[in-house]
Amino acid sequence: MGKIIIAGLGPGNPEDMTPAVLAAVSKADVVIGYKYYFRFIESSLREGCECIDTGMKHERERAEQAFLIAEQGKTVVVISSGDAGIYGMAPLIYEMQQERGSDVEIEVLPGISAFQKAASLLGAPIGHDFCIISLSDLMTPWQVIERRIKAAAQGDFVTAIYNPKSNGRYWQLYRLQELFLMDRSPETPIGYVRQAGREDEEVKVTTLAEFDPEDVDMFTVVLIGNSQSYIRDGKIITPRGYYREEQQTGIKPGQQIMMESFRTISGELQKDYPLDHKWALLHAIHTTADFEMENILYTDPMAVETLYNKVKSGELKTIITDVTMVTSGIRKGALQRLGIEAKCYLSDPRIAEMAQGDLTRTQAGIRLAVEEYPDALYAFGNAPTALMELCDLIRKGKAHPAGIIAAPVGFVHVCESKHMVKPFKGIPKIIVEGRKGGSNLAATLCNAILTYDDAAQLKPGRDL
Repeated sequence: MGKIIIAGLGPGNPEDMTPAVLAAVSKADVVIGYKYYFRFIESSLREGCECIDTGMKHERERAEQAFLIAEQGKTVVVISSGDAGIYGMAPLIYEMQQERGSDVEIEVLPGISAFQKAASLLGAPIGHDFCIISLSDLMTPWQVIERRIKAAAQGDFVTAIYNPKSNGRYWQLYRLQELFLMDRSPETPIGYVRQAGREDEEVKVTTLAEFDPEDVDMFTVVLIGNSQSYIRDGKIITPRGYYREEQQTGIKPGQQIMMESFRTISGELQKDYPLDHKWALLHAIHTTADFEMENILYTDPMAVETLYNKVKSGELKTIITDVTMVTSGIRKGALQRLGIEAKCYLSDPRIAEMAQGDLTRTQAGIRLAVEEYPDALYAFGNAPTALMELCDLIRKGKAHPAGIIAAPVGFVHVCESKHMVKPFKGIPKIIVEGRKGGSNLAATLCNAILTYDDAAQLKPGRDL
């Protein structure tokens, strides 16, 4: 009984063929493959070797010929481009062996795949977890392909795309781009290589938003980076994490856990957000484990960054809270590092005298605070009446806060109090809309402001 060797020739350049493949070709009695690829192995064929070429889309006939010849006791090499096990002949031949009940020996010799060659030309885009998806729906229903695209995008995999387009399949790559933009940043790097390893090779790098599917054909391999990938000097790099580990030496366990939590939350967000809003959102979800925050956390454009810059410049020196639990949740290390004071007036002895009739203690506390700190950042996590009091004082011209965090919680006047805040266009606002809120949320949103300089690196928790 003979033998079938399934050999991957690599992407097309003879220099990318492995010695094992060239040795197998040189000893073969018969070589079978798509005729285009014989040019790459002609110099390695032994004298008298029979070459049987077939056209495209004749893979089954190719495999049947290989078995008929091998069953006569000959050594047959079946050649595939790239790696024979990746969208190649290897699975078909193993399945046919079982179908025929054949005793022919089968050996697979790997080759450099098209996506590996393309990756080397693009830099280092597959430095972390990756997957490969073919957009050809000849043998796989499009519904299945679309599920795999969504899973790759949501799972933050670096993704290689085979068979991206053909004359009859023009829209699938557009749909893939649309699906990826639902879960990935528009700035996600994309690289694509046409005829990798061949004379008319073309290499291009762009972003998910700028990518034009019309620039791609059936000879192109597309690689999409993950959320950590970046472009430098025209190359795509996807870090494995070595430098992150090196830089994180000395980080306390609590901060490490918080950083890992933020990375997890970031990967599960429904879409990408501007960094300013995302930083506040990550804090809110981390504190509550409630992803509904994506729908109910409102921030004015650049509110977090604006308030951080006021802190940094020394313009903002005081945070006023409605209840002591909010004050307690603001990180003391951040306050000390930045020279900020967090105050709550509920324990002030003047409150008891002021809180008469319809005036609540928290309202009285805000009145006192406005007299002494009209320009403070005001954070509310409990009392809607206190927030309503501040709104009234703003309208009367007695208060002009640097910013407002509106996160009171409950069922009476809560929603109304938050609606009352929104018309103040000139004041940066962060609002937890609806009935939800709480002291913990108000405090963590204060912490988001105080640590905004850590947002770009997604490195929370330095003051823990």
